[in-house]
Parts: sequence; structure tokens; C-alpha cells
Amino acid sequence: MQDRLEGQVALVTGASRGIGRAIALHLARAGAKVILAARDQSALEAVAAEIRDAGGRAHPLPLDLEDETSICGLIERIETEPGRLDILVNNAGLTHSAPLVETSTADWDRLMRVNARGPFILCRQALGLLQRAPRGVIVNVASVVAIKGYPNQSAYTASKHALRGMGMALAEEMRGTSVRVHVVCPGGVDTDMVGRVRPDIPREALMDPQEIAEIVGYLVGHRGNAVIDEVHIRRAASAPWFIS
Repeated sequence: MQDRLEGQVALVTGASRGIGRAIALHLARAGAKVILAARDQSALEAVAAEIRDAGGRAHPLPLDLEDETSICGLIERIETEPGRLDILVNNAGLTHSAPLVETSTADWDRLMRVNARGPFILCRQALGLLQRAPRGVIVNVASVVAIKGYPNQSAYTASKHALRGMGMALAEEMRGTSVRVHVVCPGGVDTDMVGRVRPDIPREALMDPQEIAEIVGYLVGHRGNAVIDEVHIRRAASAPWFIS
């Protein structure tokens, strides 16, 4: 991957921690200028400093995925400087764990706003820039719950199904253009969010965020005639052919 993305600009949401941070670091090592987006500005600055210290290029920008004005403003800033966008990674997300009967409408609405509505607006607003790029790429980081259901995760599951479904439809719309759309569905990854929701899984059995970052790196760097629409990634400790 070294210098494979030289000259390209990547936008990674949820870049302040976990999978998003790992993806941002990986793309920067590959030569991309990475726009880091999340709500926590201080955490973004720390990731940006880490990238710069390693010789990479990073630009942290605040983003609230619940606020359409914030999303549109971010894309407008990118249109002004650096004036191009080659890669969009919709990684940011929230989770919620409760039985359906104990899940409030507010809980449902917030997960749909952050996990599905926000990426939808980002894709819509960024498509113009991506279509002007020589090789535009969108990667939606969904989840294992986007292809199956878990108890006590009804709202989270619905939001990730929506994100995956949007990616499938958009990939069809972009067929024949310079933009490719991919969906990544990881199982348990060693992040704070998974630690809260699945404390039953030992940390040593979880996937490393870097493993997901390397897969995303391949998707955005590969441009042959073979296209990978969707990647399902399970923990080695789970049963083969059954993501958990």
C-alpha cells in the first residue's frame, strides 16, 4: 500500500478512535491526505498529530452526523480546500443494547440519524466530488448485524441494515461510472463500543481494528476488473461460514 494512494484525498468519519482511527492511519500510510471527521475535536487532533509525526497528511474537521447543516458544511469545506475527494469511508456509528420493548423512540431515531441518515446525506453531498475523481470510492462500514439479527439490538440492527441496503442500491446506481461502492460487515472488533455491548467476548478473541483497516485499504486501492461488493469478516473463534 505504500504510496498507492499518493495524491488522493480520503474522508473518514468516526476517525477519532477505534476502526475509524485505524483506517485513517492506514490510508495516510498509503499516501492519502486524510480528512478526519468526528465530534471530538481534541481526539481528532491527537490522531492528526499521530499521522503527521509518521510523515503523513491529515486535516481534522468537526462533524455531527445528526446535523444536516454540519454534514453539508463539511463537504462545502472540502470543495473549497482541498477541492477534491477520492475516498469516502462511512465508519462513524452508535450502538444501543436493550430489548425492543425497552427501546425508546428517541433511541431508535438517534441510531437511524447517525448510522443511516448521516451517511445517506454524506454520500449524496459528496457524489459530485467523487464523480469528478479519476477513481471515486465509497466504503460503508456496516456490521455483522447488517446481515443477521441479535437479541437486544433491534434499533442498531435496523440502522445497519439500512446502511447496507443504501450501499447496495448506490452501487447499482454507480455501475458504469468511475465510482465504486463497497460494504464491509465486521463481527466483533476490539473497540470501546463492542466492549460495552458484548462484554461476554474476551478481548483476545476480538479482531484488531487494524485488520479491518487493511481490508478497507485493499478495497480503496484496488482498481482491476474484479470488484468486491461486500466483505464479511468474522472472528477466528466463531464458527466458519457463520458470522458472530
